[in-house]
Amino acid sequence: MKKHIPNLFTLLNLLSGMIAILLAASDRLVAAAGFVLLGIFFDFFDGFFARKFDIVGELGKQLDSLADMVTSGVVPGIMMFQLLLYASRERWFMELSCERGSWSTFEETFYYYIPFLGLLIPLAAAYRLANFNIDERQTSSFIGLPTPALSLFVLSLPLILFYEESSFLAAWIQNVYFLVGLTLLGSYLLNANIPLFSLKFKETGWKGNEIKFIFLLLSAVLLAFFRVVAIPLIIVLYVLLSVIQNKKLRQ
Repeated sequence: MKKHIPNLFTLLNLLSGMIAILLAASDRLVAAAGFVLLGIFFDFFDGFFARKFDIVGELGKQLDSLADMVTSGVVPGIMMFQLLLYASRERWFMELSCERGSWSTFEETFYYYIPFLGLLIPLAAAYRLANFNIDERQTSSFIGLPTPALSLFVLSLPLILFYEESSFLAAWIQNVYFLVGLTLLGSYLLNANIPLFSLKFKETGWKGNEIKFIFLLLSAVLLAFFRVVAIPLIIVLYVLLSVIQNKKLRQ
């Protein structure tokens, strides 16, 4: 019975992702973000129970990647599509209110098709997950940004719009060029040759886990002060601390 527990949590992750797809496709991004968070929660515990019960198998490995592809690949891609669609439509209608003759064919094409760039995220996630399954270097750490990390960053955007009353943040999140840049950077980081530490603890002591404890402490501080806005800040912190750790290891 124990051997089926990790796969059960993986399937719950997949179920959460499928529900999030339906919600995101109908432009209910906040509700979709909630189910992505639930899926990531299940994703954490499938690995936790697999390690606890010492269950290692190819089935669980492949199933985990398939579930992550949905929850942390397809869903953030649809979310980014919807965010870009809204941002480009705002620009589209604003420009149309000006003189029609100022428009060029390039501008019309750009704002019409730009939302589809959001679908680069699922493509990059698929490549990252397939590579992860055959890369023997990623047993205790990561090479490139994990898909749940980018998913958390993307889902934080509609949450910030909904829960934070900040015109400054809203202006950035609804800016087409910011969203395009974020999509391209995120897709690159998923497959970048950058070692990133894992939050898996083999030992509970301070020694050997310094970077993990520092990250968790700073993350708690950010959440306490910035609430939802802390989510993208924590992802940036994760990457920065990993880069700092890599430089120290090379010295």
